[in-house]
Amino acid sequence: MTETGLPASIEAAWGVQRPARGPKRALSLARIVTAAVVVADAEGLDGLSMSRVAAELGTSAMSLYRYVSAKDELLTLMSDAVFGDAAEVTPGADWRTALTELAWGCIRGYRAHPWTVRIPISGPPVTPNQLRWLEAGLAALAPTPLTAAEKMSTLLMLSGLARNDATLAHDIGATGDMMPNYAKALRHLLPQAEFPHLFAMLDTDVMTQDDHPDVEFAWSLDRFLDGLAALITAKSQ
Repeated sequence: MTETGLPASIEAAWGVQRPARGPKRALSLARIVTAAVVVADAEGLDGLSMSRVAAELGTSAMSLYRYVSAKDELLTLMSDAVFGDAAEVTPGADWRTALTELAWGCIRGYRAHPWTVRIPISGPPVTPNQLRWLEAGLAALAPTPLTAAEKMSTLLMLSGLARNDATLAHDIGATGDMMPNYAKALRHLLPQAEFPHLFAMLDTDVMTQDDHPDVEFAWSLDRFLDGLAALITAKSQ
């Protein structure tokens, strides 16, 4: 166990290296993670294994274990790698603009690599890009009167909002005409007298066309930020 209590591969992602033994290593942790992301993008997590990543690199699975001791560690590093630009915020942006940019940064990562939503969250963030995102969020909220606990809870909710949206999109998939087909089915199923309000929705835009993927997330994000703005205003008085 390392002094931090974290796996050596996680420390290595921060540039902390243990003394190497044996012959010079031909690989690097960064190359392994990049290859694993390539495999996951092409084949999903079901197609990901240490042997498959090794094949992508033209080496043996055993050689990977000198850098990462378990597949779970590799998944953690892969998830961190694909959010490399998620913490980018416009310099000098106010808290609402900054949090909006952080949220959309998460969405971009999830959409580019949908398999990330299938990686379990096993604890608080410890990897570089995750903590840079958290740091950017705390910096944005620093001028507000929110308490430390409120700031951390705000960022937990913000990241959860993005992950939930991405998970739902991943589960539903790009079916096309989903809502019109759903409305058609409901017209055959619903007794109008028993479901008058739901039946009334069938002729609205909600049911007659599919929204752009950004619409629902943008609405949810704005409502979340509206509530946060109300709290900040109340605490400022």
